[in-house]
Amino acid sequence: MAEPAKTNENFEPRIVAFLCHWCTYTGADLAGTTRQQYPPNVRVVHLMCSGAIDVVYVLKALMDGADGVLIGGCHPGDCHYQSGNFKARRRVSILNKVLEQFGIPRDRVWLRWISASEGRKFAETIREITATVKDMGPAEFKAEWDV
Repeated sequence: MAEPAKTNENFEPRIVAFLCHWCTYTGADLAGTTRQQYPPNVRVVHLMCSGAIDVVYVLKALMDGADGVLIGGCHPGDCHYQSGNFKARRRVSILNKVLEQFGIPRDRVWLRWISASEGRKFAETIREITATVKDMGPAEFKAEWDV
């Protein structure tokens, strides 16, 4: 028997978050310790720097079932590694072109600058990306890549 089609009402998106250790990951920790409420839809991949993100990591997350991806780093000019967030921004720019070629909406991949002291902003970002991806529905491209 075929699986019933998912509707956006009961759909819970799977979101993978690649977070910089020095800022966004610490901001996520602050959100937790200050009991900021946000959906549990996010799975975190801890990076030392957002500059370590690779287009392949994001595409692999999407191919493996993520409905959305968040890349979080330090504010420009505040990178622990001096220019890592600028590298991340360039790579996301390239990634957007790749997503366009694959027909994947840009709204499924977000780049946000969240500092260690911005726990509330982290929680708001998670609520916002979850709501946006939920409104978009399940990623249509996943079925095409299933083996």
